[in-house]
Amino acid sequence: MKRYGRLLFCMAMSLLVLAGCGSSSNNLKETDWEPTIYESVNTLDGVSMTIKEGTVSSTELTLILENNSDKQCIYGESYLLEKNIEGNWYQVPVTLDGEYGFVDIGYELNSSDVKEWPVDWAWLYGSLNKGHYRIVKDILDFREAGDYDHHYLTAEFIID
Repeated sequence: MKRYGRLLFCMAMSLLVLAGCGSSSNNLKETDWEPTIYESVNTLDGVSMTIKEGTVSSTELTLILENNSDKQCIYGESYLLEKNIEGNWYQVPVTLDGEYGFVDIGYELNSSDVKEWPVDWAWLYGSLNKGHYRIVKDILDFREAGDYDHHYLTAEFIID
């Protein structure tokens, strides 16, 4: 019987050790998260980003990008998530170990265009806890090659 007790104890200790071997970003407390670097967002007049109703889950959502201006805009695959903690925005740490990247592609958002863009962040952030979040996405006000302004759009959402 003592043998089974020791075996059970060793298995429990092994599980505890393995649980502690996750990535360091998973072990960060929200109070240790980096504050946002985006002070100026949603400044591209006539261009907006919203969440499609009924699409928010803890691992995904669908964005609606709308261009009600005369500008030609370009956006890509990249984005990041932030959480509102006590009135301040903080960057949600990625759960992926090592380096990562996004496909370097440019999608056009021409004048009067409305586009839906699905986002699945499970691979990068895992499943989000309850809270008030926003997604941050960069977009270019494109005039011609080498002549553009960089802007950041945000859309807020709640995970219950």
